[in-house]
Amino acid sequence: MSADTIRESLEKLVQIHTDLLAVSEDKTRIVKEGAIENLQKLLVEERKQLRLLEQAENKRQQAVSNWCALNHIQAEDATITNILKHITLEKEQVKLENAATKLTELITKLKQQEQLNQVLISQSMQFVQVSLDLMSPTLKSMNYGVKNETDVSNRSVFDSKA
Repeated sequence: MSADTIRESLEKLVQIHTDLLAVSEDKTRIVKEGAIENLQKLLVEERKQLRLLEQAENKRQQAVSNWCALNHIQAEDATITNILKHITLEKEQVKLENAATKLTELITKLKQQEQLNQVLISQSMQFVQVSLDLMSPTLKSMNYGVKNETDVSNRSVFDSKA
């Protein structure tokens, strides 16, 4: 059995990661603009892509498992490097290696983009918190007038009128 099913599943993962990267870049733009309504729509699209990613990953795992069973390889040894060693056709090796490399590059880019988004959102939240802190009154300014005197009673402990 050839590794075509593994390559096809990797190519599907590449496509989904490309779409996720585009969504992540849109998310960065929207966070910078502060368009919350658009962010909600984008998060729905991102969840849809993540479900597709999960399905594609399950298919890839199944394809690798089937390939390993047919080629008498332990499942623990089913790395892309070991699979490439067992493929005899050089053309198949190159295609599989290219797909794996492209997927790795996309995952790295997506991770960097999501880290940027996390920093931007964190900064936005800090800005909102500072704005709220500036707008909310402090305990000292709860009264309208300035109170310089202390709440000391002028009454003596000893009652002198008795």
